[in-house]
Amino acid sequence: MVRSQAPQELTIGKLAAAGGVGVETIRFYQRRGLLATPKRLEGVRRYGGEDVRRLRFIKQAQTAGFTLEEIGELLALDAGEDRSAARELAKKRLEQLEARIGELNRARQALRKLVSDCSEDKTGPCPILASFGL
Repeated sequence: MVRSQAPQELTIGKLAAAGGVGVETIRFYQRRGLLATPKRLEGVRRYGGEDVRRLRFIKQAQTAGFTLEEIGELLALDAGEDRSAARELAKKRLEQLEARIGELNRARQALRKLVSDCSEDKTGPCPILASFGL
């Protein structure tokens, strides 16, 4: 899909502010190939609306739990309409998130039990410290 591009008018600082990130994050994304590094015009790099859109896409994909490598794959798909590949990436990420949530729930339950077992009115070794090997 071809999108019309706004004039290149944003400095890197303004691009960072528009995306809710720091300037070093922009540079990091550029080194990773997720954002383009525009040529200097009159000594300053200028960014446009497409750069803002891409930066926001990266941040939203990170919020959804995608790794930067997976975001790169999604960005490559963005130029086309490969729904099945995007869906498969999202399904894989969802499965990984659900597994992690299961791990976190088990950790929470174990910690709740330890906190309960370590009530103030009991004596003897602390079950929390004992469970961690002290």
